[in-house]
Amino acid sequence: MSAFNLTPSDSSIFILVGIPGLEAAHIWMSIPFFTFYVISLLGNFTVLFVVSKEQTLHKPMYLLLCMLALTDIGICTSVVPKALCIFWFNLKGITLGGCLTQMFFLHAISVMHSAVLVTMAFDRYIAICDPLRYTTILTNTRIAKLGLVGLTRAVLFVLPEPLFLSRLPFCANHIIPHTYCTHMTVAKMSCGDITVNRTYSSVTAFVFIGLDLTLIALSYGLIIRAVLRISSKKTHLKTLNTCTAHICVMLISYTPSLFSILTQRFGQGIATHVHIILANIYFFISPMLNPIIYGVKTKELRDKVGKYARRT
Repeated sequence: MSAFNLTPSDSSIFILVGIPGLEAAHIWMSIPFFTFYVISLLGNFTVLFVVSKEQTLHKPMYLLLCMLALTDIGICTSVVPKALCIFWFNLKGITLGGCLTQMFFLHAISVMHSAVLVTMAFDRYIAICDPLRYTTILTNTRIAKLGLVGLTRAVLFVLPEPLFLSRLPFCANHIIPHTYCTHMTVAKMSCGDITVNRTYSSVTAFVFIGLDLTLIALSYGLIIRAVLRISSKKTHLKTLNTCTAHICVMLISYTPSLFSILTQRFGQGIATHVHIILANIYFFISPMLNPIIYGVKTKELRDKVGKYARRT
């Protein structure tokens, strides 16, 4: 309880409540948080290790898998360690600087994650619609450059958010009903005008999600058109099967995020703790399942992982 006794000297300290209404169950909530986090780290670090060790996997598709693994590690690590500190040790305090840092990395890595999914859709488009030029269009160098563009985009568009927040005056109430800091949850603690924050948050969310989903839909529209031109049904299935891993990853990445956004915007009748749990699901499901999906659906990667597993 001492964590809530804010004094004037604590003016830069915020309190992350965790999951409001379920404080008594925090210790139990920590079990799935910790378990899913460990599974996510093991899976994604396994992908990074195997791809780095195997020369035969130094290809554009596996380079994209490594980028995806890095963003998955970054997303869950931005949130889970602090959440576990809240659940296990009741360490709910976080400085304004710490809050802004967490928010920046969380949002920037999420935007980067979306950029990787767009690039993976482009990779599938080239592989199916222009296979003869695949190796010349998508080289490792070009994939690395696209990754750098995605990172630059994420940093440039997310950086204004903590800068806007750092200029705002904050009220006496520093209690954030969440497990982590986000742009609008922190902005709502302010006594000042947050119109700019609201507008920028809405516009960037619309641009990133709308633009990225449009590019992915365009890629798959062209892929489906190319597949339908093939006369053999067996070839249809074989060709589409090369896309199933990416489609699954895309669905588990965007669906929880979009569902959480929609429930926050239009689900006023839903309990606060349900909103918080839905928001946290995004940070577990995708990082935990992505390496499993690609491990199961990609024979070459599965065989290499199996080789190292047998060695142990």
